[in-house]
Amino acid sequence: MSTAVDDDLWSAIGDPTRRRLLDLLLAGGPGTATTLSRHLPVTRQAVAKHLGVLDRVGLVRAAPTGREKRYQVDDTQLERAVTQLAAVGAEWDARLRRIKRIAETIQTERNDNA
Repeated sequence: MSTAVDDDLWSAIGDPTRRRLLDLLLAGGPGTATTLSRHLPVTRQAVAKHLGVLDRVGLVRAAPTGREKRYQVDDTQLERAVTQLAAVGAEWDARLRRIKRIAETIQTERNDNA
């Protein structure tokens, strides 16, 4: 694959709870582990751990707010993830087109030999 893919980034995005946290932050703006946990079927502590993973890969940024941290999506890193996903998708589309051409060639050869 010619696209440089950030495995840590995709590992972080691969978790459904973390994707839901990103959705919540994108839709509602910045939030704390406490406010975000109200929308999820997991504890505040679990949300805090998931936010820590997203923070380590740069998808969110944390700013201290009293005793808690307020998280918001890092638009630059999210755009990087979107760009990587689009590139990977384009590479898979090219692979599938090649497979289709090979299958069509085989089918044509079979029909010609029949």
